[in-house]
Amino acid sequence: MNPLSACFAPVKTSVRLCRLVMVQCLFIGAIHAQTFPQKPLRMIVPSSPGGGSDIMGRFLAQKLSEHLGQQVVVENRPGASSMLGTDIAAKSQPDGHTLVIPPAAVAVNPSIFARMPYDTLRDLAPITLVADSANVLVAHPSLPARGVKDVIALARAKPGSLAVASPGISGTPHMAAELFKLMTSTNILIVVYKGSGPGSIALMSGEVPLQFSTPPSSLPYVRTGRMRALGVTTKARVPSMPDVPTIAESGVQGYEATQWFGLFTTGGTPPAIVDRLHQETARALRAADLRERMSAEGLQPGGNAPDEFAAFLRAEMAKWSRVVKAAGIKPQ
Repeated sequence: MNPLSACFAPVKTSVRLCRLVMVQCLFIGAIHAQTFPQKPLRMIVPSSPGGGSDIMGRFLAQKLSEHLGQQVVVENRPGASSMLGTDIAAKSQPDGHTLVIPPAAVAVNPSIFARMPYDTLRDLAPITLVADSANVLVAHPSLPARGVKDVIALARAKPGSLAVASPGISGTPHMAAELFKLMTSTNILIVVYKGSGPGSIALMSGEVPLQFSTPPSSLPYVRTGRMRALGVTTKARVPSMPDVPTIAESGVQGYEATQWFGLFTTGGTPPAIVDRLHQETARALRAADLRERMSAEGLQPGGNAPDEFAAFLRAEMAKWSRVVKAAGIKPQ
């Protein structure tokens, strides 16, 4: 044998072994996907009943139970800015039988909390973006502001005189307010309440003049005159509030703060099972009755591929990391 060939023989053997192992892993993964699921699934909702994640999770669990042939049981595990329930999924068996549907805070928490019980990118396997929605900037009727430009003018005229209600530091409403402050160079006080409900009560009682809320939550009060809608946080206007401009078109160019919900399973779950879960979730999100129920809640259905959702998650994490750093946000 040529001495040079002899030197490379072990390398060639190692390459062949690696290829063989990869083929075997793909084969085993395909078999698992064909037999999946083998038992009921649990869908962890890392928030209290009645919240956006809970509503979306229950909609989806019903459809997935029909499509997968196994019951999908919803389990509410609120706490620690949605990290408590998400951690349970991150530490479960990587077999696809545990799902979690956290809000957008999953992309914000790594920048706020120095110590987290899991690694978002390593310990969670993205399946798909389930839904997204806008937040709307609403004001107490007594505030002399008819639009976003008026709010900016008032805030600049008397720095620190305006306050906005927040339901929690890592939630999209809070981050929407922080982003608004940064992009408009205004000094607005953010007052944290225990949930969006108490924040809305504080707004309507005149305790605070501003709040970032969801359209379904604020629309009834806007219609009765107890709140005034000034702008929405998405790139496009909201169908349920067609006359309310976006904050971006109101002069804050590039502004966007979307509320979204994503579906994940445990990191390390075989790709074939993740793909199966994506296919069935995307199928559920195309169902006319589910889309109708989502529309009533002000939600736009998702369904993108796992790699697309993973890229979206990384982009959101980078975006909010910059905001958290610039605003100096700390855990409370």
